[in-house]
Amino acid sequence: MPDDTEADFARTGLPYADRIRAVGTEEPFRWLAAGWRDFRTAPSASIAIGLIVVLAGFLLTAGLALAGYFYLTAPLIVGFLLVGPSLTVGYYAISRDVEAGRPPALAAALSAWKANPGPILCLGLALVAFLVLWMRFAALIFAIFFPYAMLDVQALVNATLFTTEGIAFLGVGTLVGGVMASIAFAAGAFSLPLLLDRKVGLLEALVTSVVAVVLNAKAMAVWAALVVVFTGAGLLAGYIGLAITLPLLGHATWHAYRATIRMPQPGQG
Repeated sequence: MPDDTEADFARTGLPYADRIRAVGTEEPFRWLAAGWRDFRTAPSASIAIGLIVVLAGFLLTAGLALAGYFYLTAPLIVGFLLVGPSLTVGYYAISRDVEAGRPPALAAALSAWKANPGPILCLGLALVAFLVLWMRFAALIFAIFFPYAMLDVQALVNATLFTTEGIAFLGVGTLVGGVMASIAFAAGAFSLPLLLDRKVGLLEALVTSVVAVVLNAKAMAVWAALVVVFTGAGLLAGYIGLAITLPLLGHATWHAYRATIRMPQPGQG
């Protein structure tokens, strides 16, 4: 029973555990369905924000290629999974307006960060710093396994897939990337919608998000897998697909937040 499970949550002694609802592994699919409804309600604003992200992806990739760091393109693509939450605040605002029966607008979505500017901007900067750190790790790992090679694209693919060093490179990169992605997911799963929705501090939002992910580990594993699949599909479509998949995930995340984090009681923060 959910009530019994949530009582168990409260007894764990984890910070803010009493705010967390129990969600089942089927819930992420309901969040996606709700996100799709929001997308269909406000397609123009949703796609417009997605196209901004697509343009940023093209510019970053072109910058790496022009600077001679094409081998960092794959880590950059993985990095989108790390900083994805910072790109979706506008979608939360749209979904909140749809939920409240207000007509959503692009201008309001783009300025949604003003609802709680200090913590939201700090979290966005932290996620960008996390992306930069990941890119530095990726460059270091590449340098360790390919210290002397200046590889073109085809040579890099061959070296990565068909040599012992390449397989080790993939293994270490996947392990490091997986750890960093797990940290970013736990911290970002609910913190930004919480900061948009309530006047809470950054630390409180981050801890609440991590605790919610830990206490609902199975459901969150399903949700994380869906995020990877949809984001990956958008990226593999030459970034263009992100104009559809990112809005879908952004709107769905708002419903994930609503389903998982309790509204505070009167007089509580």
